[in-house]
Amino acid sequence: METLLHEIKEYWTTRTEGYSEVNQKELEGMQKEAWLAVLTEQFPQGDKDRLQILDVGCGPGFFPRILAEAGYSVTAVDYTPEMLKKAEENAEIYRDRITFLRMDAQNLEFPDNTFDVVISRNLTWNLEHPRQAYREWHRVLKRGGKLLNFDANWYGYLYDEEKRAAYEQDRKNVESQSLDDHYLCTDIDAMERIALQVPLSHIVRPQWDAQVMEQIGFVRICQDTDVWRRVWSEEERLNYASTPMFMVSGLKGMPSEETRESLKQR
Repeated sequence: METLLHEIKEYWTTRTEGYSEVNQKELEGMQKEAWLAVLTEQFPQGDKDRLQILDVGCGPGFFPRILAEAGYSVTAVDYTPEMLKKAEENAEIYRDRITFLRMDAQNLEFPDNTFDVVISRNLTWNLEHPRQAYREWHRVLKRGGKLLNFDANWYGYLYDEEKRAAYEQDRKNVESQSLDDHYLCTDIDAMERIALQVPLSHIVRPQWDAQVMEQIGFVRICQDTDVWRRVWSEEERLNYASTPMFMVSGLKGMPSEETRESLKQR
């Protein structure tokens, strides 16, 4: 029987080239410098060569590429082999600053307390076990290390008629401006089948994320629901107006004894 994880991998295998083209467009547009600023202003101060950064679900390698170009070293993981291959190609001359590894974001193979920063974009909604993923990201962070997770309520329209209407309006707005529709260039039926099986499609976020992070042991948790204003192009704003991107961040602390016992039972 095909597992959901395998189904998700197969979908993203078919999306590799198209998603890579989206990333290339970002590299050529305003998004490159905008994203670099959003990331690095959150990083710990100090020698960038000593900073251990993990990008979880790196896809075609946008984050690793812009960070490597800026002088950082990055470990980048993804579950889809074709995405990793494309990410290596896209790294170009900055390849020597990036370590690419195939790994499940929900079951990382790194030792505890390895990284100063964990970053992720457009991944959590797509996971079968997002709570477990947050536990893993907390585990591999060093004490005081920082998580930066960027995501959105991408498929809430599958459960809510008002959100469906807003989603349909986005499609009309994009068409009226003669821009590329980022949904029409995907196998939307396949993606919606997956979205209906994963748990976060119908949950209000980032409130859920912040609550789970607190339970796991993150501290100084912040929810930035306006980060999209800084990093999205006009085309992205029209495509995703009904699903604005958020950033949820936090530092690695230690969960209480009560919380540790509760997590063991889950």
